[in-house]
Amino acid sequence: MGAFLVLGILSLRFGTPRWSRWLAGACCCVGLFAGGAMIALLHAPAPAPELDVQGREIVILGGCVVEPPAVSGERERFILELEPHARAQVTLYTKEGETLPALAYGQKVEVDARVRAPRNYGNPGAFDYQHYLARKDIFWTASAAADTLRVLGGSCGSRFQKVVMDVRSAALDRISRLYHGDPYRTGMMQAMLVGQNYQLQKVWTTDYRSTGTFHALVISGTHVAILAAFFLFLLRLCFVPETAALMATAMAAWFYAVMTGWQAPCTRAAAGLTLLLACGYFYRRRRALNALAAVALGFLVADPGQLFEASFQLTFLAVGFLGAFAVPLVQATSGPLARGLSGLSDRGRDVHLPPRVAQFRIEMRLLAETLRLPHWAVAFPARCLFFIYEMVLTSAIIQLGLALPMIVYFHRVGISGLSANAFVVPLLGVFVPLGFVAVATGWVWVANLAGGLLWLSEHVVHWHAAIEPDWRIPTPPLWLAVAFSVALIAAAAARGRWWRIAAASLVAVFLALLLWEPFAPQIWPGNLEMTAIDVGQGDSILVVFPNGQRLLVDGGGIPAFGHQQHSQLDTGEDVVAPYLWNREFRTVDVVALSHAHEDHIGGLAALVDDFHPRELWTGAIQESPPWENLRRRAQGRGVKIEPLTAPARFAFGGAEIEVLAPMADYVPGDTPKNDDSLVLRIRYGRHAFLLCGDAERPIERRMIDENEIQHVDVLKVAHHGSRTSSTEEFLDLAQPEFAVISAGFENSYGHPNGDVLERLAEHHAMILRTDQDGLVTIRSDGYRLFVETNRQRPERLLAPALMP
Repeated sequence: MGAFLVLGILSLRFGTPRWSRWLAGACCCVGLFAGGAMIALLHAPAPAPELDVQGREIVILGGCVVEPPAVSGERERFILELEPHARAQVTLYTKEGETLPALAYGQKVEVDARVRAPRNYGNPGAFDYQHYLARKDIFWTASAAADTLRVLGGSCGSRFQKVVMDVRSAALDRISRLYHGDPYRTGMMQAMLVGQNYQLQKVWTTDYRSTGTFHALVISGTHVAILAAFFLFLLRLCFVPETAALMATAMAAWFYAVMTGWQAPCTRAAAGLTLLLACGYFYRRRRALNALAAVALGFLVADPGQLFEASFQLTFLAVGFLGAFAVPLVQATSGPLARGLSGLSDRGRDVHLPPRVAQFRIEMRLLAETLRLPHWAVAFPARCLFFIYEMVLTSAIIQLGLALPMIVYFHRVGISGLSANAFVVPLLGVFVPLGFVAVATGWVWVANLAGGLLWLSEHVVHWHAAIEPDWRIPTPPLWLAVAFSVALIAAAAARGRWWRIAAASLVAVFLALLLWEPFAPQIWPGNLEMTAIDVGQGDSILVVFPNGQRLLVDGGGIPAFGHQQHSQLDTGEDVVAPYLWNREFRTVDVVALSHAHEDHIGGLAALVDDFHPRELWTGAIQESPPWENLRRRAQGRGVKIEPLTAPARFAFGGAEIEVLAPMADYVPGDTPKNDDSLVLRIRYGRHAFLLCGDAERPIERRMIDENEIQHVDVLKVAHHGSRTSSTEEFLDLAQPEFAVISAGFENSYGHPNGDVLERLAEHHAMILRTDQDGLVTIRSDGYRLFVETNRQRPERLLAPALMP
């Protein structure tokens, strides 16, 4: 590695111009490649630690609190280090009337907890949550009652880290006191100032996400830059020498990075700031792209895995496009003119200016004299206009540069962010210093002023969200992503007017294709497909018909019992939708709700927003908050709501659908019940698929009495395999070849029930489970059945095609 780098440098220094640059570049590339391979080997992950835990049994966990607790309602979450590089994320729950224990960094504790290893949803395109936690040395999640926690004697951890974490805890407590009784401002302030996102509700951030201004709510390089500028200004105001002020500013940036928990964007920004300040100290010219490359290489040497993180890519792409495109454009357009406004009344300086700038200054002076206004009354509005222009231009460049990763990771591009950021970023520049002044002093009036800026930012973003185009973008084909990236690189490297026009034209064409996404979704024409999406303990079934029409039955969801808060994970938005986008679906034709239990209806509201169905089919429905929310969303988008009752039969999508339940005379109760379920049988060619929702024994008995149960090839087992369903008599009539069970891994309900599994096995059905097999797809061409699973169980391998 070193030899190749030295050879490259010598070739550049002593070789002839004709071939030295090519040889130097080739040798340096080979050397860097070899160095990267060596670094990757040095950073090869160690085997994950193991904890002997069987199922959901309660174990005693003991260790050191290495991250202060985050409190949200009746829950408290903290990180417990069991041994070096082996941590558990612990969540404590309280009973009504109980209080959460006060924990701090460096305490030794033990707790009686249910422990499980993190597990990803088993769908293509799913977020790798297990790897995300493992990079933080977190290998288990645990839940426990708060009264089982015991604080032990002694202390642990780093003294320096304890000081920093105590400052962090004090800041969080101060924010809670300043905004007592206002959960919105408390949660937003803690997220924006200290990086504590546990109290941040998803509904508060929806508009920020859709407009491309979400960066304002999370700790980012912008926060570090604002704080550094404010801190440096205060030091210079106190007559601190420049060198000492620069050193203190860099140290403050690193302290802030530690206080926010070493959040990656903050740490990278502190490193970049330190490098730029060091360049200034040694009288080196500050080049943004060189500094960017140096910081990026430094972080990759320390941790090569960062290259594949969305945060790393977004950070360096944003700064890279600022340096490569935004800064040169500003310098070529508004920059000189804006500087020409300085000293507008000083006529003697005109001769030292470039002709265009001097002419602009003369015109502005004539305007002021014509209107009989002082020069500052003309210069100030002009400066404001230049500032807005530069902000919009910068925002547009960043939106363009981040378009591809935003589509791949978040399936959206915020068009309204072009103007929203022009308002939000300046507000952030005032809000962040005010917020920290309020935290440091405890002055309520300063906190109220910062809260007022937050209110103004919220309304600006809400207004922009109202005009944001209502679209979500599927994952683009690989060739289009590569072509768009190459076009951007060509635009940055192009020299000469016509080359730049050609490169810009290619960028525009590929960007239009990314946004339009005119490509056919990934389906099998002429096949009937049923896919059980892994949504944990819930149901979400995708049915693709032979002519390409799509039906989505249920959207999963996470129930909340008693006084528990609802999970921030939206199963529809965060689990089902990414899978559909991964298959390049922009729409579904029909959404069906089997019944209104949270594990079926919870994700449907987001899916109606994201995929714009024409119709919503329902079974027996009662009034409830989840149903009211879904109905409001559907009616707002002009979706036709169609209740279905048995008996009914109709053609759809090249197949035949039969409604088997609920019966026309079925009367639902006051609250949602499993027997409210919509039961559908779909026939295509020689095959039949039966989707049972959560129908229990009474409905199975009624369908048997009505002679509706006949042989089916594929059975979506009712109620996640519970003992309340799938009776012997029912299975005797259905005789399924395949039984698909949608259930959560190691769920607390004990689904699927052992007796049900035994009955299915006795009827010779091949059992497919989302908790073990991940996503399950069974499709028919009318003659043969094809089976695919996202995970392969070691005890068996499925044949790709199975003859009935």
